Amino acid sequence: MSKVDQIDPDEDAGPSKSELKRQMSERQKLAETLAGFSSESLKTVPIEDGLRSALLETAKIKTFGGIRRHKQYLGKLMRLLTDDEIQGIKKQIEIIEGPGRVETAHLHRLERLRERLLSNDEVLTELIAQHPGLDVQNLRTLIRNARKEKESNKPPKAYREIFQVLRELDTQSP
Repeated sequence: MSKVDQIDPDEDAGPSKSELKRQMSERQKLAETLAGFSSESLKTVPIEDGLRSALLETAKIKTFGGIRRHKQYLGKLMRLLTDDEIQGIKKQIEIIEGPGRVETAHLHRLERLRERLLSNDEVLTELIAQHPGLDVQNLRTLIRNARKEKESNKPPKAYREIFQVLRELDTQSP
């Protein structure tokens, strides 16, 4: 009987070599993300003390080759963790990074609104309809001044004030 005849086609051979490499790379990237956290943030992540201290050591390494070797070492330590532990770490990373991402996205949305206000007068009309209590005269003046500042290459004082008005409006709206 040959080796080919002995292999059971229904038997699960496990993940492929490529899949294992992808998992190892993902775990190494996860370790790099963790290495960027402060010691206070790392205390909230459910990991062993050995891995935590190795992650904190990353900040002390300055040479390129040393950093590369240390990242590989962190990846090796991460491969020892179970899938459940990895999922717990990912959840904690989302908790740590989450509020910052949401706030940044929110500020970017306000910046885009400010740019649209400066480029198109119809956006102001829409904003007035959404916020009836808006001080329209003040906002029109700020928009006009911001356009003049931009044309004459002056410091963007009114431009910044528009952002503050938009942020205030956003906190007032439900």
